[in-house]
Amino acid sequence: MKITTVGLDIAKSIFHSFSINHTGRLIRKKQLKRKQLLAYFAKLEPSIIVMEACGGANYWAREFIKQGHQVKLIAPQYVKPFVKGNKNDYNDAQAIAEASQRASMRFVPIKSVEQQDLQNFHRQRERIKKERTALANQIRGLLAEYGIVFKKGITAVKSDLPFILEDAENDLTVLSRALFNELLEEFTRMCEQINNCDKKIKLANKNNDVCTRLVDILGIGDITASALYAAAGDGKNFVNGRHLSAWIGLVPGQHSTGGKPRLLGISKRGNSYLRTLLIHGARVVLRHSEKKSDRFSLWAQALLKRRGHNKACVAVANKLARMAWVIMAKGERYRPVM
Repeated sequence: MKITTVGLDIAKSIFHSFSINHTGRLIRKKQLKRKQLLAYFAKLEPSIIVMEACGGANYWAREFIKQGHQVKLIAPQYVKPFVKGNKNDYNDAQAIAEASQRASMRFVPIKSVEQQDLQNFHRQRERIKKERTALANQIRGLLAEYGIVFKKGITAVKSDLPFILEDAENDLTVLSRALFNELLEEFTRMCEQINNCDKKIKLANKNNDVCTRLVDILGIGDITASALYAAAGDGKNFVNGRHLSAWIGLVPGQHSTGGKPRLLGISKRGNSYLRTLLIHGARVVLRHSEKKSDRFSLWAQALLKRRGHNKACVAVANKLARMAWVIMAKGERYRPVM
């Protein structure tokens, strides 16, 4: 019988496939080594290949699409309920195939190489930022052992630490000054690396039509625009702006029963990095809307007075995500509402 759907459990070296027909009946199970994978699927008639959205899935998806197959990616948490019996690779592949048969199943958009490139810059930038924060905290903690305390924040380290090292009247020894000089050099190098990442992201945005249009939105800069494109592409995989906002996790969670709706705080699903950037952008919008009289700023200020700062930030971030979807999916330019 003809294979219509293949559940593929991917790994580093050994892959397991579970092939079914249109009725869901098993046709073939097979274990494949990495170097055999593309050759095996090249011989198959065009089928639906389904994988979990994990490391390497986007690469394999693009390769299978080149061979004429249709590829779908499923979030691992949606596959888990379909696993039967003990966990093994064949059972995982079967669960992937069965999960894909559900009409209501949600699939993950496949990323292009360009999206992955931008995503890599963002991940590198975040890693360096975390290491820089950890280093700043260590410097502050070590200085406290010598009775030297200064303000919190990255800016304080940049501005105060050089003066502390030049001050001959504090309790730092020759050995400790040499150590803190090395830490300052390492800290400065990390700041330069972050600035280089920002420059590369900004340069990539200039060559990307979607990002160029997104940066026109108030509250969305080069970093957020790039992150939006890296995560959501051109936005056409989403039905509307609310769909994108819900995917980012900026809509209320729900716990309803007995016909009584009960809304909770935001769901916090999806891309936490992107959600953080949008909320930071919303804070900027709220801060600068005080002196403006356009419709959007008046709405933001009224919301701020009525609901408080945190809820207003989330609501503005939600609106930014919806506006971003229109810009991405419909190819429009941002037009401020007067």
